[in-house]
Amino acid sequence: MEKGMLTLFCGKMGAGKSTKAAKVAEESNAVLLAEDEWLESLYPNQIESLDDYVKYSNLLKLQIKKLVQSILVTGTHVVMDFPANTRDQRLWLKSIFMEVDAPHRLIFIDVADDVCLKQIEKRREEYPDRARTDTPEMFKAVTRYFNEPTDDEGFNMISVSSNE
Repeated sequence: MEKGMLTLFCGKMGAGKSTKAAKVAEESNAVLLAEDEWLESLYPNQIESLDDYVKYSNLLKLQIKKLVQSILVTGTHVVMDFPANTRDQRLWLKSIFMEVDAPHRLIFIDVADDVCLKQIEKRREEYPDRARTDTPEMFKAVTRYFNEPTDDEGFNMISVSSNE
C-alpha cells in the first residue's frame, strides 16, 4: 500500500504557517494536526512563556509521532501545523516520515519580519485569547532560535514568499 504524504511547515512566527496548513490540508484531503490546538486542549492557559511552550510541546511529541505514523501507513495524507523552525524540530519531524518510509514535503514560508509582526497584530485582534503570547516581544524571543532550512538537511523543500 502506498503511504500518505506528510506536509510540514517552516516559517517565522506570524509568517502564515497555520493559514497555509489549513489550505493545503483542504486541497489535499489530508488530516490536519495543529500543535496550537493540541496544546490549548491539553494544557489550557498554561503557556505563558517560551519555556512553557518548549516544556508542553515536548510532552506531545511521542504520542503525536505515533499517531502521524499510524495515519501515514494507511495511505492517508497528513498536514502537520507544528513548527519546523529549528534544526532540532526538523530532525524530530524528519524521524516521523523516515521511520515509516513515507513521502514528505517541507513548505518554507519566507516572509520579512515586518510582515510577520503585522500578521501577529492582526491575529491578536481576531483571537484575543492569544494576546498574552502573540506579542512583538515573543516574536523577538522565538525568532532568535529560528534557522532557515538548508539543502543538506535532506527535505523535499518548497519555498514560498507569502501565503500564495
